[in-house]
Amino acid sequence: MKIKLLCLLLTITLQSSCDLLRTMPFEITAWTPGEGYHNGTEEIILSLNFSHEPDRASVEKNFSLTGDGNRIKGYFLWDENKIIFHPLAPLEKNIDYIINLSADACSLKGLSLDEPFFREFTTRSDNTRPYLISCFPEMYAEVSDPRAEVRLCFSNSVPLKTLYENVSFSPSITGYWRLEENEKMAVFKPSEQWIHSRQYEIRIASSLTDNNGMTAGNEFLSKFTTGTDRQAPSLVFAAKKSKDGSLSELKPDKGYTGAAELPVENSGWEKDDMLYLVFSEPVDILTVKNFLSAEEAPGLVQDKSPAENILFNTEFIFKFDSAPVFESRFTIRLKSGVKDSSGNESKDEYIFRIFADGIYSKPPVLTGLRMPMSPENKNNPELFSIGTDSVFNLIPISDNNYPSGESVQTWIELYFDTAQEAAIDPFSLMELFRIETSNNVVTFSPRQIKFSGFSVPQPQSGWEEYSRAEISGIIVNSTNIGLIVFQIGAGLKDSYGNKNDKTMRISLIK
Repeated sequence: MKIKLLCLLLTITLQSSCDLLRTMPFEITAWTPGEGYHNGTEEIILSLNFSHEPDRASVEKNFSLTGDGNRIKGYFLWDENKIIFHPLAPLEKNIDYIINLSADACSLKGLSLDEPFFREFTTRSDNTRPYLISCFPEMYAEVSDPRAEVRLCFSNSVPLKTLYENVSFSPSITGYWRLEENEKMAVFKPSEQWIHSRQYEIRIASSLTDNNGMTAGNEFLSKFTTGTDRQAPSLVFAAKKSKDGSLSELKPDKGYTGAAELPVENSGWEKDDMLYLVFSEPVDILTVKNFLSAEEAPGLVQDKSPAENILFNTEFIFKFDSAPVFESRFTIRLKSGVKDSSGNESKDEYIFRIFADGIYSKPPVLTGLRMPMSPENKNNPELFSIGTDSVFNLIPISDNNYPSGESVQTWIELYFDTAQEAAIDPFSLMELFRIETSNNVVTFSPRQIKFSGFSVPQPQSGWEEYSRAEISGIIVNSTNIGLIVFQIGAGLKDSYGNKNDKTMRISLIK
């Protein structure tokens, strides 16, 4: 009986002790430095105060301090029930710190923490968080460019990774981000066009971070609408642009339909002229190139292409990749389908018929020659002239004035029909001029070429408007009979750079 009573009293005593322990849990009653922002990093004290005498080894084993996810090394000091942690290196600014003590930490009597101790503090002030300074497009803006870029300006530099993870579009659209202006300007370039007449949302999550790992803390939302423009673009002006910058309007032609309606032709096109086009609004550069063509003419290329990031323009200048053939006729055609920034397509086709007969583009053409039959007689040189329209005429070279086998000083005048105010290139003429004969009837050795101070000042009657060149040299006659061909090879040039690609001849019989 006594033994049973003793056991009952012992049981009651143990239960009372456990209840006493439960009413006094093992916990942290205070800690420093406290939550929030702390400025002076050197003055920060890291400490924990316990409600009971702690098992120091258990506490030190289960204690950790991290800064932006990185564990901080240090050593411990104790002051009765308070532990003080001293980092091996001073705490740093602009870092988020976490103090963590696992629930496995216990008191000397084996009483564990009811829950882990987890507290945060920071040396990063709120004004160091990244925030959005500006957004393009702005809230409720209407964007006409179907490939408009989105530009987000942040207060701090941000990494590309956080943009892909924390910036979204609704409806979604594919594209890529790039960073500008010291990585504070984030630019989104869409890989496809924004859907016409659709509202889009730009959402920036609060978890967006800067290069220091600081989160934005606040979410951002903006909305914009793609353009509602339905007006189709049109060509409002077309002209040929001269080398001096002057413009001459081109008249369009709707197509030849019969004898009663002659085609509209634009004459006077020079070899250096360019095509100038103006549209009613900015249009897609690529569609203009795709729908513009030159028929029966060299290819058209855009002159002074704009920068790569310019996709739309109102004015265009095109030039030929080589000069059109003089007096050729060709057609410049602009088909329908040119797009504006809203995707509207032009409805009309434009046809411009061109005649390349510019007065400054005519290549030099040989029209005739003149030479003396009595070169030593200054008073009466007995001038012989012949045009290129004559074939196999007799040239009256005789032994009287050109003794057979003797060298005689003489000269040959060549007359050319040239572009207005153009002169024959002397080097080109000397290189390409020659006299060819059959049966060795004569030989000619040129010595000098001149374009003024002629042996006979007065030009040939009827040829006053032509350009004149005089080639002096030595001629040796023979008693043979045959052909004499005065020839200028292909490639004769004038002072404007015009070139005759044909060989020119005057064939005579001696």
